[in-house]
Amino acid sequence: MSRLRLVLLALLACCAGPRGPAPGPTGEASGVWREQSHWIPVQTDEGRVLLDARICRPLGDAPARVAVINHGAPPLLSARLVMAPQRCEGEVARWFLDRGFLVVFALRRGYGGTGGSYAETSGPCAAPDYVGSGRVTAQDIAAVVDYATALPYARPDGAVVVGQSAGGWGTVAYDSLPHPKVAALISMAGGRGGWAGGRPGRNCRPDLLALAAGRFGASAGTPMLWVFAANDTFFPPPIAAAMAQAFTAAGGRLDFETVGPFDGDGHALFWGRGGSAVWGPLFERYLAERGALGG
Repeated sequence: MSRLRLVLLALLACCAGPRGPAPGPTGEASGVWREQSHWIPVQTDEGRVLLDARICRPLGDAPARVAVINHGAPPLLSARLVMAPQRCEGEVARWFLDRGFLVVFALRRGYGGTGGSYAETSGPCAAPDYVGSGRVTAQDIAAVVDYATALPYARPDGAVVVGQSAGGWGTVAYDSLPHPKVAALISMAGGRGGWAGGRPGRNCRPDLLALAAGRFGASAGTPMLWVFAANDTFFPPPIAAAMAQAFTAAGGRLDFETVGPFDGDGHALFWGRGGSAVWGPLFERYLAERGALGG
């Protein structure tokens, strides 16, 4: 090998930037819930993206049923950029861990450590594409389900998918796609376009939101649970009820629950302190009906 080629190779090795993360776990599992960070691959039109995720494992060594839990979409870019996967000690994680679930929190494209472009935007408020945004979220959810159910300490079937707000809307969209590894799907305050113009109780186009729910309901494969609070300022009861009616009229099967007011804004029910006392019994009943509670 010539001296010039050796010099060029040395320069390339010296000056090349750090390589990006590789798919899979990073660091060591720690704590009672064996908390560990993972990079989960999703194939997009722009190529492969790695989702920043945290996995929490229940006690015991038997393969555990997977619960994929999906976050909402803060309206401000500054809030999206600083998001991090939920911790294993949090109330939501503990509810599932205490029932033997392996819990997965993953940041979708455009959020926190995952970074990249914000792929799931619905577009302009006057003419939002709620179907398109839901399908993009569902694409990331599908990648997380496939990854988690393939782990050696996870069950390959019978998974549960839960989403809140935009994550709930993505869960509704995911139900309209083939999902043979999933037994139950729950949407908490699911929807898009809330707080239109920065005003509570207003939605960009609630008529299009209901139509989109019908589109998803027409090919939904699994009976769902939807939960909304009476004082949800993003999706008040009339908007929530219109989505549910359109979903079921198109053929979707649904357990639609409206609970009483929670704190100052019921949209925060799922993540709010003490919220599991409200939604927990509804989850228990629904998951038992779907045969998705316990090992």
